[in-house]
Amino acid sequence: NGASLFFICIFMHIGRGLYYGSYVYKITWIIGVALFLLVMATAFVGYVLPWGQMSFWGATVITNLVSATPYVGNSIVRWAWGGFSVDNATLTRFFSFHFILPFIIIAMTVAHLIFLHETGSSNPTGLYSTTDKIPFHSFYSIKDILGFILLLLTLMLLSTFTPNILGD
Repeated sequence: NGASLFFICIFMHIGRGLYYGSYVYKITWIIGVALFLLVMATAFVGYVLPWGQMSFWGATVITNLVSATPYVGNSIVRWAWGGFSVDNATLTRFFSFHFILPFIIIAMTVAHLIFLHETGSSNPTGLYSTTDKIPFHSFYSIKDILGFILLLLTLMLLSTFTPNILGD
C-alpha cells in the first residue's frame, strides 16, 4: 500500500507539472523524468529480489523486453543477466542495483530541487510575486505538515479498512 501510494503521489506530481506547464523548465523536467525512471528501476529490481522461481521468471520476462531493441538488445540482456540465462548472479546484481539506486535517487532529487530553485517554479495562482509577500516558513511549513498528515491518514485508512485495494 505504501509503495502504491508513493507512485500515486509521483503521478500526481507529474500531472501537476504537466497542467501548470512546468515542462518549459527543460533541465528540471529532464532530471525529473530521469528520477522517475530511476524510481521505477529501483521498484523493479526490488520486485524480483525475493529469491525463488517467481523472481527468476519475473526477471526473465521483463528483461527480455529489452531484447527487442535493434542491434544491441540481446547484448544488453546478456549483460543484465550476467550470462545466457537468469541465475543467482542476476539476482545478486539486481540486489546491488537495488542498494545503490536509492543513493542515486537522493542525488538526483537534490539536483532536481537545485535546478527548480535556480529557475523558479511556475506560478499557478497568477499573482505578482512582488505583491503581498508573506513570511515563508510558518505558513508553508503548516501547509506541508497538513498535507503529510492527510497522506498518512489516507495510508492508515487504506491499510486498516481495505488492505488489498492497492494490491495486484
